[in-house]
Amino acid sequence: MDMNAVREVSLAVNATHRFIYLVPEAAQEAATLGVTDHGPAGPAYFAFRSAAMGAVPWQVTLAAFYNWSPRSVRAMTGVWDAASPERWQAARFTAVERALHRVGVRLTAEQIAQARSLIDPVVAGADYAGRTLAAANASVALPSDPLVALWQQITVLREWRGDAHLVVLAANRLGPCDCNVIQTATGRFPTVLARATRRWNDEEWAAATARLVARGWFDADGTVTDAGTEAREQIEIETDEHCAALWAPIGEAGARRLASLITPIDDAFTAAGTYGRLR
Repeated sequence: MDMNAVREVSLAVNATHRFIYLVPEAAQEAATLGVTDHGPAGPAYFAFRSAAMGAVPWQVTLAAFYNWSPRSVRAMTGVWDAASPERWQAARFTAVERALHRVGVRLTAEQIAQARSLIDPVVAGADYAGRTLAAANASVALPSDPLVALWQQITVLREWRGDAHLVVLAANRLGPCDCNVIQTATGRFPTVLARATRRWNDEEWAAATARLVARGWFDADGTVTDAGTEAREQIEIETDEHCAALWAPIGEAGARRLASLITPIDDAFTAAGTYGRLR
């Protein structure tokens, strides 16, 4: 597999999946289940994203999500008392369907079918060993709406790469707070959003920065070094290498074709202003 093709389809998958965390429909559906806090670090976020794993305690969600602080994930305590994971999953699909229709995603039945012909063998052939969130999402029954079903298959692959990324982070001794610090320093994630959602405190953030200074990835003033930038990119490269076998069933041409087929979904949400807060 050409690593450029792996990166291209991975970016498209992530971009196509992400709207669920920012659309108002998610907050509205969470409210119907009795949870009104759907901020980017609120209990509804954790319930929606971890529902596929079942009624796990917050500590299991913390382990699967990796880069969130315990104080952040602990906010989900009680979500399974408000509603079962099955109801949260159904509400998530409802939110996705409503949001897709609101922004006017226009994929024809033929385009959806072609995308499914490419993505389904990838999902079916994936190795789920050590891929907790991906495996959980692969076990979820697909909804009846064809576009939402396609989105769920996209979600499986988004979480598969995320699970692989955590393996690479751990192998590179980059801990849960450390990976946030270097992610923001290299411009991959807004610092304000990372601090507000992941909720690592000042002491923890400073300790992570000190560890990165000791590795030569940061200067003493907390500025990322060339070595740090290169190391962070190498982590992405290693993650891509983990994902190469995932896309083997459809090859480079199939991966690139899938990326082009699903990109209009992200385009529609971008045009609707969904991601303004991330810029």
